[in-house]
Amino acid sequence: MHGGTRVADCDIMNAANHDEHGGARAAIVRDLLASIVVFLVALPLCLGIAIASGAPPAAGLLTGVIGGLVVGFIGGAPLQVSGPAAGLAVIVWDLVQTHGFAALGPIVVVAGVVQIVAGVARLGRWFQAVPHAVVLGMLCGIGVLIFASQFHVMVDDAPRGGGLANLAGIPGAVWKGVIPHAGLPHDDAALIGSLTLVTILGWNAVTARWLPRAKIIPGTLVGILLATVVANVVHAPIAHVDMPDGLVANVQIPTAPTFAVLLDARVLGAALALAFVASTETLLCATATDRMHEGPRTKYDREMLAQGIGNTLAGLVGGLPMTGVIVRSSANIQAGATTRLSAIMHGAWLLAAIAAVPFVLRLVPVSALAALLVYTGAKLVRQDVRTILARGGRFDVAIFFVTVAMIVSTDLLKGVLTGLVLALGKVLWMLTQLRVRLEHDAEMKRSVLVLEGSATFLRLPALASTLAKIPAGHEVHVYVDAVNHIDHACYEALAAWEKQHVASGGRVHLDWSRIAKLGKTPPRLDVPATSS
Repeated sequence: MHGGTRVADCDIMNAANHDEHGGARAAIVRDLLASIVVFLVALPLCLGIAIASGAPPAAGLLTGVIGGLVVGFIGGAPLQVSGPAAGLAVIVWDLVQTHGFAALGPIVVVAGVVQIVAGVARLGRWFQAVPHAVVLGMLCGIGVLIFASQFHVMVDDAPRGGGLANLAGIPGAVWKGVIPHAGLPHDDAALIGSLTLVTILGWNAVTARWLPRAKIIPGTLVGILLATVVANVVHAPIAHVDMPDGLVANVQIPTAPTFAVLLDARVLGAALALAFVASTETLLCATATDRMHEGPRTKYDREMLAQGIGNTLAGLVGGLPMTGVIVRSSANIQAGATTRLSAIMHGAWLLAAIAAVPFVLRLVPVSALAALLVYTGAKLVRQDVRTILARGGRFDVAIFFVTVAMIVSTDLLKGVLTGLVLALGKVLWMLTQLRVRLEHDAEMKRSVLVLEGSATFLRLPALASTLAKIPAGHEVHVYVDAVNHIDHACYEALAAWEKQHVASGGRVHLDWSRIAKLGKTPPRLDVPATSS
């Protein structure tokens, strides 16, 4: 907001300056145009994510409205757009299947309160401490789950019980979509879903190569619009979005009895997991968004607080949980947004869509929205795999694939926890990696000691054993350039050995300034100045 605030202040203080007024008006126009683009991107995603979550389509739209009007107004990342996220669809679907949709509101409220507390306690930046390999694994695993579950919905079929079951059932879904079955609309739904996918891919390819100016119109919207027109023109006997009339009919405020579900420890655990995943995804999105523009940087604690308020309100009106969303945020920036006005106005457009034209939304085929999510899931998987293979070391790649495998085979929380344990194990392993190499020249009475890695107490026995092998009276050159950490135990061992070796007539060449850079102070030895 800082950039927008500075412009506003400048306008007030220099009201007579027409150039500044013109610049402010131009910025407002850019933000309004960008808000329309974001709205067009967000509308099909809000509907599709709601369906993928096992919730009413209006629940996704309500969350989009709150993400724009509330979080957009008070958030700490002015150009970030918040709303229902594909990354949370798997968690929400499991919660709805296990506890019912009525329990989702209280769960989201608790998650929001946790985020508010974290924001007030200034814990925002701590969520950035999640290892990159685990985050990529989490997103890729979610992509796999979304792709596998929505592949079935794309042929007007129901998803299976879990990630592995959905993956195993894909050949059967293809068979249903290709071979007509009497009285069942699977093949018709598959045609509409396939048309949506082909249109999205084709539009993106054409605009990237021949019509760059048309890229402002998202391919996802073009695909949904074309599929909707075709499905209604040919009167395809497939499922369509179920939207009640009017905004009031869409609001499902949790009642006092529904909050009794929070007495179950498993439900509270699910709420905490939801808060953790939503916060991590939001703040990582904010970091990525900052890299896309030169405007004001994210205030992480304020963004965490705003997300908490948004999720609390979303839970109270029967909406889905929200996060900062990279697809909508990048579309916002690419469309020319300069202040938070764009995110706010996109929420206003969504509100108008719910209140004024629910009959239009009821024309949208469910299979088209599912195809949109199949595309989103596949794109997420491809992007994350490419990123980890290009930038990660062998340990990070292993952590990534184990995290993905655990998410798909068990659930999101277990997968993330497994990734965190492996990442911690990697750190502990690295702390044990001290390579000690000693070479002697008996004739010259000279020894060379090379240390590489982390000199911690875990490797102190090996270090002490090597130091004890150095003959008395030798001139010793100790190389520590490749040491990346030394703890107090190893520091004391080196200092004591040097003092003893010099006292026995030897010489030691040890770069204590290098040790000092690692956080230690060179020792003061009461010995002759033969050490260097």
